[in-house]
Amino acid sequence: MSYPLGTYAPHFAGLSDRLRVRGENVVLISGDQSFSASALLIAIDSWRDELRSAGVKAGNICAFEGDYRLETVSLMLALMQAGAIVVPFSYGMPSERAELCHVAGVEWQIDWNSRSVFKRDPSSPTTHPLIENLRASRRPGLIVFTSGSSGKPKAILHDVERVATKFAMARQPWRMLLMLLIDHFGGFNTLLACLFDGGVGICVENRKPETVCKAIATAHAELLPTTPTFLGLLIGSGLWRVHDLSSLKLITYGTEPMPPATLKRVKEVFPNAQLKQTYGLSELGVLRSSSPDSESVWLKIGGLGFETRIVDGELHVRSQSSMLGYLNAPTPIDKDGWMNTGDLVEEKEGLIRFVGRKSDIINVGGQKVFPAEVEDVILEVAGVTQASVRGIRNTVLGNAIVARVSLDEFEHQAHAIERIRDHCRTRLQKFKVPIRFEIVDQSSMSSNRSKKIRT
Repeated sequence: MSYPLGTYAPHFAGLSDRLRVRGENVVLISGDQSFSASALLIAIDSWRDELRSAGVKAGNICAFEGDYRLETVSLMLALMQAGAIVVPFSYGMPSERAELCHVAGVEWQIDWNSRSVFKRDPSSPTTHPLIENLRASRRPGLIVFTSGSSGKPKAILHDVERVATKFAMARQPWRMLLMLLIDHFGGFNTLLACLFDGGVGICVENRKPETVCKAIATAHAELLPTTPTFLGLLIGSGLWRVHDLSSLKLITYGTEPMPPATLKRVKEVFPNAQLKQTYGLSELGVLRSSSPDSESVWLKIGGLGFETRIVDGELHVRSQSSMLGYLNAPTPIDKDGWMNTGDLVEEKEGLIRFVGRKSDIINVGGQKVFPAEVEDVILEVAGVTQASVRGIRNTVLGNAIVARVSLDEFEHQAHAIERIRDHCRTRLQKFKVPIRFEIVDQSSMSSNRSKKIRT
């Protein structure tokens, strides 16, 4: 099913009006180039003309690969304003691309660099009921994939209009780095927040600490949305001593628990920046959050359009902006709209603290071990910048703990391991102390999404 190009979503369509009001004010910075709202609108119109000429219709599923820059942001917005269903891919993992395109039912592949629009698999259009229902509603869509850490990636279908409703009321604008990848729902949420709220999006070529520090200093970034793992890498690199990062006013972090030791170090390095923990899931959206203070790992989450509850220590969320469903798996959202997130939390006085994922628990001789608990203790050791804990098979205990650790400067491995092991023995029960420590380079401790690797 398809229908003529047009703009259908009331909330999402309002973005164009907000951009027109901004006129010649800068909305995107990429390298040494700045682009105004007017330039972005012209780029969107140019893409709309090219898509129409190529034969792309509303309701078509269109994929592209790239990172944030004028060409990709304008392409994404043009597709959504035209009522298409967008499948963005970040660079990397080309071996998986064909399978993911098949799961998503991609009909058009777009190369923004050559400005080419290719028809793909015209003989086998998708007939998934969720896709058909979205097309019938005449609204644009977004397909993103889960990380696939516990199996094959799941294709998540979102109604863009439903997602955009949370931006109906403009909030404080920021000069923010577009750190989370273009195919990450958190990245999409950041982009919409930036554009709807009147902010400036700062594009980066990659997520290496050196590149990010240069972008902050050059573009005078105010907001850094990132992960605890990246913040650990940044602190360990020492590059904050070399670059002027004083423009930062707010650092938000999420996607994984924040080790208290890392939080303390970040506060010491950025004493004038507010630190804020965020929480969201690709399936549900990003919830509003607040903490008692910048150094607290306890927070309150929810806000307009979200409800939360705790069942047997696990966080459940109900969201008005939740996904329509998975295209290749049963939905985890029950008939009443609740989703068990799988995140284990503690609760006190209306606040929660994330303990870890239920799926991450390691059973050692019948005892439960949370990797984050052991990692937090290891990070207390002077000179340790990153720690990653996992379980391995053990003939006696069933499982045993091993740890990979990175240091901020060279130290003889045997001496470093002895220091770390001694500290663990004073702070942890015997079964939680790793039986093996590996000293590794910190660049091997995180994925291209700046998340901790525990394999």
